[in-house]
Amino acid sequence: MKTIERGSTLVIGAGLSGLAVARALTHRGLLVTVLEAEGRVAEPWRRRHPALRLNIHRRFAGLPGQSAPKTDGTYLKRDTVVAHLEGYAASIGTQIQFGARVTNVKRTARGWRVSTGADVHEAENLVVATGRDSIPYIPDWSGRQDYAGELLHVADLGDVSRFDGKRVLVVGAGNSGTDALNHLARHNPAKVMVSVRHGPAVVPKCIFGLPLHRLARFFALLPAGILDPAFKLTERVFLGNLRRYGLSSHPDGGGTRLLRDGVAFAVDDGFIAALKAGKFQIVPSIEDFRGDAVCLTDGSVRRPDVVIAATGYRAGLAPLLGHLDVLDDTGRPYHPMGERDPSMPGLWFAGFRPTFTGFFDAAGVTADRIARQIVADAKRTPATETATKPQRAAATERTAAADASLS
Repeated sequence: MKTIERGSTLVIGAGLSGLAVARALTHRGLLVTVLEAEGRVAEPWRRRHPALRLNIHRRFAGLPGQSAPKTDGTYLKRDTVVAHLEGYAASIGTQIQFGARVTNVKRTARGWRVSTGADVHEAENLVVATGRDSIPYIPDWSGRQDYAGELLHVADLGDVSRFDGKRVLVVGAGNSGTDALNHLARHNPAKVMVSVRHGPAVVPKCIFGLPLHRLARFFALLPAGILDPAFKLTERVFLGNLRRYGLSSHPDGGGTRLLRDGVAFAVDDGFIAALKAGKFQIVPSIEDFRGDAVCLTDGSVRRPDVVIAATGYRAGLAPLLGHLDVLDDTGRPYHPMGERDPSMPGLWFAGFRPTFTGFFDAAGVTADRIARQIVADAKRTPATETATKPQRAAATERTAAADASLS
């Protein structure tokens, strides 16, 4: 029988969360293998539109052991993020198997068995660090399959200049929708309509020249009961009464939605100015599609050339993990940031909930949390009674040396 080393870990996903976990475990002397379905690091970032910049301050875009580059100023560009992650993956000293798409996950008496087509991997621990936004979601509107115009998800936005001269309908004004609208405001579409059901919690990118996200750690200290009215007041003072322009607010505050539901704020960087100038128009939510027409819930009809669905993502975890009862009704993990699940020892999740500081900063916090718990577990009991003395001694020696270097 093949032995499983104490503290050994499989990490699914070589994104920022998976890489941070892999580094934290490797630097503590534990055996780690990262399984990445794509052929290289940062593939999802490479597919984002070329003008993308992070909404988070550079201060919070670093990863454990590697600060964010300063070449772009306050907000990192897409290609800088790609290079940032490539450099990080090369520096952490962890084995990454590319092209390893996981097809099956099984809990065993000795830990976890993961299949990737022809290969089978086993370890005491399994960290799932992929699948948060793996499936772009477009509602199943009646008639959408026969729509005569172009219908795409915001994940496939591409070069926004290609919409110049076109009538564009953006569905949703949340974080990703507002990001697309900010870019459209810098170009020349013939007309932009914004279909909303519940308006977003909008915050300005800067206040008096200060990037608002620079204060994220302070915001994280405050309860939602204070944050919600504070952000609502900020929106009113710096952006005005948006209801005058048809943009309503969600009944729950922005702080509540972030902490409870993981819904990030919409960051304005041109959208609101275009709305106030009459370049953008708020319209009701979509009822259905009919030929080249988009019918709205108020009975009106629009005929856009392009419909951009900024309607969110779905997690792609259910086919792999649905049998383990570790996912909620939306398909997201009950323990999204490295918390221990007493009913499922050795299974951990990383990167499934945003925080005020953003996913990069959260990746470091979660990685440290998972690594500390795995190290503690490895010191308590062996992974399997079949482990040989030399293997146990080697694992103990690596862990002790790593602990000494970190102290």
